[in-house]
Amino acid sequence: MSKRLVKGKKMIWGVCSGLADYFVLDPTIIRLAFLISVLFFGTGLLLYIILGIVMPNE
Repeated sequence: MSKRLVKGKKMIWGVCSGLADYFVLDPTIIRLAFLISVLFFGTGLLLYIILGIVMPNE
């Protein structure tokens, strides 16, 4: 069975934990990457909202 990109355990929408499960990383690393992209580039929030809408639930 292949891996699917789905939302994980919800902290807000479950996007970061879903990405962490898919890429086999710690969710904290993904959350820090989103935080850095929001603070320095301004694109992380938009990407998070889009992924929160597009990614299916478990």
